Amino acid sequence: MRMSVDRWQRLLVTPWRRGAIAAVAGALPSLAFPEPSLWWFAYVALVPWLLLMRSAPASRAAAADGWLGGAGFMFAAHHWLLPNLHVFTFVLALLLGVLWAPWGVLVRRLLGGVPSRRRAAAALVLVPSGWVVIELVRSWEYLGGPWDLLGASQWQVTPALRLASLGGVWLVTFLIVALNTALAVLVALPTARTAAVAGGLTVAVAGSAAWAWAPLPDQAGSVRIAVVQPGVLGGGPDGRARFDRQEELTRQLAGQDLDLVVWGESSVSADLAGRPDLRDRLAAVSREVGADLLVNVDARAADRSGIHKSSVLIGPEGPIGPRYDKMRLVPFGEYIPFRSALGWATSVGEAAAEDRRRGTRQVVMAVPGAGDLRIGPLVCFESAFPDMSRHLVQDGAQVLVAQSSTATFQQSWAPEQHASLAALRSAETWRPMVHATLTGVSAVYGPGGTPVGDRLSTETSAAAVYDVPLGGGTSPYVRLGDWVLYGSLAALAAYAAVEGGRSVRRPAPGTAAPPAHTAHGSPRRPRR
Repeated sequence: MRMSVDRWQRLLVTPWRRGAIAAVAGALPSLAFPEPSLWWFAYVALVPWLLLMRSAPASRAAAADGWLGGAGFMFAAHHWLLPNLHVFTFVLALLLGVLWAPWGVLVRRLLGGVPSRRRAAAALVLVPSGWVVIELVRSWEYLGGPWDLLGASQWQVTPALRLASLGGVWLVTFLIVALNTALAVLVALPTARTAAVAGGLTVAVAGSAAWAWAPLPDQAGSVRIAVVQPGVLGGGPDGRARFDRQEELTRQLAGQDLDLVVWGESSVSADLAGRPDLRDRLAAVSREVGADLLVNVDARAADRSGIHKSSVLIGPEGPIGPRYDKMRLVPFGEYIPFRSALGWATSVGEAAAEDRRRGTRQVVMAVPGAGDLRIGPLVCFESAFPDMSRHLVQDGAQVLVAQSSTATFQQSWAPEQHASLAALRSAETWRPMVHATLTGVSAVYGPGGTPVGDRLSTETSAAAVYDVPLGGGTSPYVRLGDWVLYGSLAALAAYAAVEGGRSVRRPAPGTAAPPAHTAHGSPRRPRR
């Protein structure tokens, strides 16, 4: 045993070896997400990384372990970007990995050496808080958005979905990291195993309590919604073949007593104001099917500048109600940040040649053909943002609709990952969500995140009808908001204040203590 420990320590002495191990350890949690979908692995995947950081000989080494581990996680989770961004994928992973550097220092300070039981217990709160704050920062749309939040790996686990209804995906993330921290303490710190066992039991009890006692959405009837997925088609950049196929599939839905038909992102490639022929064809399809259509126009508008991605509701007489312009754009895919400095990305990958324009507000649409059913449209990776779905529900949305296209990443993990996000948004808001794509994966989830009907795979070109249950009531997450985020920030702030106070009270190195005074005299006034 001693020989194996010494061999392990020698292996970590070389910075390059330690860095490589950190990157691999950080990449492990990516296996919990689709397409591998090893959801159970999330509860142990962080342990090797945590053990590495606690063993760091100094804070600088722990920061490096955190940085390279974070880079490994970001690259593994987004490796499917390689064919499009090429070398820039590595650059982005390294830049975003910096967010985990302070976390590495935090782990070492709390778990390094032989920590007291009190310090180990504090780690069970502070280490998950640190991870949640990292997810908060990287959720900023300009840093790529909240793709692969750790809690999202549990999209098919019912107790985790119940937890999401209480505190959003953030609560699921917090408990996953807390359990990993407890396991790391259990493995490496025998003197603090009581705290580790208590922490693990707390997570188990929280999950069980959510399963047994968390409130459930009320039943509020159902609606019939069809999803049209044309599949991978040719036909040139004008999207003519795709439009024709969507029109053909939609006409097949006639007579099925539908409330709404949903097409995917960029399903219409020309501005309807400038193409009355397309507008008339869509209106004719709506009349034939007997339902309104929600399409997505990706084109340069005739009545305003620039290119927008707009969700447009089509009735028997043409466009009706307000349109929704996509607000949160995909960095590099739909715009290039600081284009004057980073415009060269268009020469090494499939970055946006022209920036799309942003919308200014979210829109809840009333569907006249469905008794004024209120829907909340989202476009593409906007379904990854918990706050957007929550705000739509607060504004009265009864059904969330995400129009997406992952055609660029058809043979990667991306389509499965994107479709899984709808389950989390449904669970958080108690509202069903329809995830409609051009080329798969399309899926529908009822209130609480339960799947409805069959998914449409990436090999499918079809129209599918879903009887979608509606949810009533207000979920705790919609009502209370991001309390887990605020609690994590507060815990870290309290820890920083305590540590700052201790550093002020602690004498500086090399400072002599003041001379002690006794009843027998002092150095200045010795007793005579």
